[in-house]
Amino acid sequence: MRRIAICLATAVTMVTATACASQLPENPVPRTQPAAQAKFAVTEVTNKLVHGWDVGFLPGGKLLVTQRPGKLALVSGTTVTTPAADFSDVFVRGESGLMGLVIKPDFEKSREFITCQARKEGTQAVDIRLVTWKLSADERTATKVGDLLTGLPVNPSGRHGGCRPTIAADGALLVGTGDTARATYAQDRHNLGGKVLRIDVNTGKPLPDNPFISSADPKEQRIFSYGHRNVQGVAVRPGSGQVFTAEHGPDIDDELNPSVAGGNYGWDPSRGGTTPGGYDESVPMTDTTRFPDAVRALWTTGKMTEAIAGAAFLTGKNWGELEGRLAVVALKGQKLLLFSLDGAGQRVTEVTVPPEFTSYGRLRAARSGPDGALYVTTSNGTNDKLLRVTPA
Repeated sequence: MRRIAICLATAVTMVTATACASQLPENPVPRTQPAAQAKFAVTEVTNKLVHGWDVGFLPGGKLLVTQRPGKLALVSGTTVTTPAADFSDVFVRGESGLMGLVIKPDFEKSREFITCQARKEGTQAVDIRLVTWKLSADERTATKVGDLLTGLPVNPSGRHGGCRPTIAADGALLVGTGDTARATYAQDRHNLGGKVLRIDVNTGKPLPDNPFISSADPKEQRIFSYGHRNVQGVAVRPGSGQVFTAEHGPDIDDELNPSVAGGNYGWDPSRGGTTPGGYDESVPMTDTTRFPDAVRALWTTGKMTEAIAGAAFLTGKNWGELEGRLAVVALKGQKLLLFSLDGAGQRVTEVTVPPEFTSYGRLRAARSGPDGALYVTTSNGTNDKLLRVTPA
């Protein structure tokens, strides 16, 4: 077994155990199997979205959905309205635009939510940032409250923009970011790209028990883990606080990873700076030769990619034997993968592919709702759907 360079036993409740990464398995990858029989009922809530990127749940049962071109959708039953909001500065290109969304835990009082969005000045991409918004009482408008965190890198092509925010069990805001296809960013702890960040949901400041809080650099202080390529899913396991991330590989090895405080996940397309100006995607997704202590994946796609994206645990007694499974959707693979994990979150015991999802095209978001249903969005570019998934 290998170990991780940083072993923290802090009060951070969402790490996978609070022990060394040496407890994590050397060899993940049980083979993916088709599901034995249909286990899901899929209802099309709406088909009026355009690249639905993320889903948030409002008190009373309505849903808020971000759409990558820079538009919100408010979903009530099967009715979709568009709250007016000024997204004129959103940079929309390639994989970037209006992306991740979280509803603030105090929404009933504050009516605030947070988006992750690429920003432009004129026609030039500036950065990716977290922005706090306030939804009006009549739900017709959303007004910008302020920037929660700025300075996440952006590529003018829009490539590898990330960007998935999720509230952890302890109330921290976790944000999975992309390396923006820049060779050195993932390993650079003075850059916010290719990371999982951990910040205060109200101030954007680093939390005092973060692994690099003693650094003089505020950017490094916000980092929970690094060495990531393009984190697209962040899921918190109910009852345990464990966190798992879904990450795009190059042409191999999409990864399901356990979240470990201070962990280096081993992506380095600069080859330690020896590839001047290059972004060498032939390197391993988790380079244990260059980084012997790199955190190894719980599961990978092996010699191909699915472009896995949103991730969420099936939550609620209504799921029966499926309760606690981790659902991860795929863009390129156009499917949903269902993972069984052991109690410690250190091993994938089974992966199945339910057949009910293979006719919807590219799948982007996966979020578990307070009603016990799983909500999934498609990302095909026209007539994109919000799907409500329940046990069959």
